Amino acid sequence: MEQLLINLVAGAIGGNAAGKTSPSFDIGTLGNTIAGAVGGGVLGQIVTALLPAITAAAQTGNLSIGGIITQVVSGGVGGAVLTAIIGAIKNRAA
Repeated sequence: MEQLLINLVAGAIGGNAAGKTSPSFDIGTLGNTIAGAVGGGVLGQIVTALLPAITAAAQTGNLSIGGIITQVVSGGVGGAVLTAIIGAIKNRAA
């Protein structure tokens, strides 16, 4: 549960960073936050599934700093990527 929360928050931050960094990807603060949280949650879960050591550490309650950093990075990147994709599609359609 903690991993998902970390991914969602990091994704929202990554989505807002991507949106504000490039005006062509910006879909508004709320849109950036929602797209970022979804992207962060999805990519974070994929990374967790691919790296069983993170899952094992979280299940035993020994989530290390390295595991937390991995979740933050994967969530942030996922959020930024999904926000950029949605922003590019939205702006191309407009």
